[in-house]
Amino acid sequence: MTQTATPADTATSEFEHEPVPLSHRKSLFTVSAVWFGFPMILTNAVPGGLVVAMLGFWPGVGAILTANAIMFVYVSLLSWRAGRTGKSFALQATETFGTAGYAIASGFLATVVVGWFAFNTGATGASLSGAFGWNETLVAALAGLVFIVVTYLGIRALSVLGAIAAPLFIAAVIIAISLAAQSHNFSAVFGYKGVGGGAMSFGVAVTAIMATFADSGTMTADFTRWARTGKQAVAATFTAFPVASLVAQLSGALFVAAGAIADPAANGGNFAPLLTGTHNVLLDIFLFAFVVINLGSVCTHCLYNGALGWSHLTRSKIRVLTLILGVIGTLVAVLGAWHYFVNWLVLLGVLVPPLGAVLIADQIILAKRNAGRPEQRVRWTALAAWAIGAGAALVTHFFTPVLSDAVVGLVVGTVAYLVLEQFAYAKETTR
Repeated sequence: MTQTATPADTATSEFEHEPVPLSHRKSLFTVSAVWFGFPMILTNAVPGGLVVAMLGFWPGVGAILTANAIMFVYVSLLSWRAGRTGKSFALQATETFGTAGYAIASGFLATVVVGWFAFNTGATGASLSGAFGWNETLVAALAGLVFIVVTYLGIRALSVLGAIAAPLFIAAVIIAISLAAQSHNFSAVFGYKGVGGGAMSFGVAVTAIMATFADSGTMTADFTRWARTGKQAVAATFTAFPVASLVAQLSGALFVAAGAIADPAANGGNFAPLLTGTHNVLLDIFLFAFVVINLGSVCTHCLYNGALGWSHLTRSKIRVLTLILGVIGTLVAVLGAWHYFVNWLVLLGVLVPPLGAVLIADQIILAKRNAGRPEQRVRWTALAAWAIGAGAALVTHFFTPVLSDAVVGLVVGTVAYLVLEQFAYAKETTR
């Protein structure tokens, strides 16, 4: 049985178990601020710089543009559906995977994004420790607590943080460019040939760009369900993919191509070190605010995704799960375990696009045919199509690296679902 908010608490409700009613939807600015401030982060500059380091400037930029075009179409379709229905990712998944089957899809993604929360909380401690020599463990613990509090406040707090994080990132890029230009030649960036020597294919580069936000991109409904219409949900998505995402990734690409990043094959486009060592108090204060707010943006968004998903799974409240999952994620960060599972998180990200493809195929491509479809406990065609798409992505990842495993998973997942549904529909109509 689903829970509904009472009139007394709807003003502060996050609508964990029901669609957001039209009376409680937010403005386009608010929803856009939530998404806009999410991808424009330091950890999104890293893959942008990495693919340019591996491929060279123009091929790397081509991979960045291709990945963002795919992400825009992919996330916009899911957002459009969310804006029209007000349903969260968990509620969307319930329609497609079944009232019990959705737990596999929703539980998987809600857990992966908590892993990203832990990773970026740990990265906050490491970044500030490297910049100022502070105790990494203590800083990560304090940062985790701050991020939990912001997430606890709900979607409005995320929009405020996003509205601050995005311009702060742009200011950081401008300052870093001015500092790097004193010893590096930015006029040579267009001719940068990279250091990869063919170690990365174009397809792998596209996947590397997509993987960072495949998880939360698939869970976009958790944010865009607050939009007043499907069109406004798509408009909010556009501010993230391609706009904010491109700003972050092309910034990382620019610093790498200018030779301003030490060991770009390992560090990607992480330009934070350029802001350190100046012995300028004002710049040190700025760097502290930038790291905390910028990484705090991705941490709070990921924790919100995870808490919303698990609150629906456990029939609890999002704020209760925010505390529980936030403490768990912070402990993982404090213990240093975040160092060891980033590669696993990226690999798990390969399994996510086929899941979103099944949602799109079911709720958009086949929407008219499925209108009025009765609830089912488990929809095996959806789970099977996800498995087929994910299997194809994994095979591509390990055996055909010249292709993009994320794109292969998207295409195969979509086709598999449409084929399985056609067989199931034909079988049903011939009875």
